[in-house]
Amino acid sequence: MGNIYVEDIVRECNGELIIGDYKKECINFCKDTRIIKENDVYIGIKGETFDGNKFYADAFDKGASVCILDNIENIDVNKYKDKTIIKVDDSIIALGKIASYKRSLYDIPVIAITGSVGKTSTKDMITSVLKTKYNVLKTEGNNNNNIGLPLTILNLRNHNCMVLEMGMNHFGEISYLTKIARPTIAVITNIGTAHIGILGSRENILKAKLEVLEGLNQNGVLFINNDNDLLHKEYDKLKNKYNVKTIGIDNSSDYVAYNIEEDITGSSFVIEDKNKNREDIKVNIATKSFVYNSLMGYAIGKELNIDNALIKKGISNLKLTAHRLEKKVNKKGTIIIDDTYNASYDSMKSALELLGKNKNRKIAILGSMLELGDYSEEIHREIGNDVVNNNIDILITVGNLASFIKDEALKKGFNSQNVYSFDKQEETYELLNNLLKKDDIVLIKGSHSINLVKVVEKIMNFI
Repeated sequence: MGNIYVEDIVRECNGELIIGDYKKECINFCKDTRIIKENDVYIGIKGETFDGNKFYADAFDKGASVCILDNIENIDVNKYKDKTIIKVDDSIIALGKIASYKRSLYDIPVIAITGSVGKTSTKDMITSVLKTKYNVLKTEGNNNNNIGLPLTILNLRNHNCMVLEMGMNHFGEISYLTKIARPTIAVITNIGTAHIGILGSRENILKAKLEVLEGLNQNGVLFINNDNDLLHKEYDKLKNKYNVKTIGIDNSSDYVAYNIEEDITGSSFVIEDKNKNREDIKVNIATKSFVYNSLMGYAIGKELNIDNALIKKGISNLKLTAHRLEKKVNKKGTIIIDDTYNASYDSMKSALELLGKNKNRKIAILGSMLELGDYSEEIHREIGNDVVNNNIDILITVGNLASFIKDEALKKGFNSQNVYSFDKQEETYELLNNLLKKDDIVLIKGSHSINLVKVVEKIMNFI
């Protein structure tokens, strides 16, 4: 176990010990006084609408032994003689430096995952495979940014492997994260359209995702989806500088899937490596994206010397993060596919393909996809076309941008009697209570801020 002490924090952050003990051990780190525990280290972070520095007294009252703050105005030091206070220039930067130091204490495989879509499901798959051999620490929830990733690393204890998700909205963000994490394996799932409204083009998204290589270990390995057009095109450049391995279905790759068969219960297929070794694989989610996830899990399992039988077990035992293609059944007997975690074009297209495989009445509740900028109308209209192509029976849209989905579906011949459009999620409740029947299959998906998870909660209580 890599232990951290107050003196390490002061040194790494160029901080100042205001009061307390240099030799005090720092084990658990927390930024939220609502969940702080006895002897935790509290980090006061200033956000856009709040200042965590102001909650230092609350943290101490709830048992914190150390506070790391970048603003110590009006603190009565004499009141906390049995506590430790460290002053730093910037709490968020300090958090990253402490995590970077913690990372340096562990010589373990670290897998960094980025991409436009599928980061979380790929993380879940890789973790499921690696857990058959390793004690794995992984990113939980959406802790994939400049605060969440360092806090995840600071949870390292007796783990011998770590799987980290890296998200971004702008250039430089993944660069910052990867230099803290220093991965031994990097994964780029794909280059799509998520955040294209901010970055301007898919080529710029590729450039931002490739920042993950800036922190990659000198002997590290990069895994890419060779079927993604931009990654496929970039492969020749990358292989001259890095140890690159590929997965694919349509293009020749180091690990290829074929003989793919799908039904509502999942997919079965064959994985073949470049040496023509083959394995029959089953995964419990029936979309092409989970074939790619399985390929990535298999490839990284092999990279880390896990037996084939254990890899297959890890793939078949996959458990997804909540609200990621999560299947539920309410008291009416309506089947819900809860995919409300977030949405992009690629993930929504894939979810509609999954819905389209069902023989029961198929209902799609689709919310707006955000951060698409000038591409918003075009991409939403493409989803409208996918609704028609997948033979969806009833379409319900939520949000202004999602109305383009409705418009395009109608343009392509969708039955106008089976289309409903709303501005807000709560406006759907009355319709859904009257509409949904036993054995209906309902996909619910949209950008996180559209809050369609509330629709799921409401439907689950229908009787």
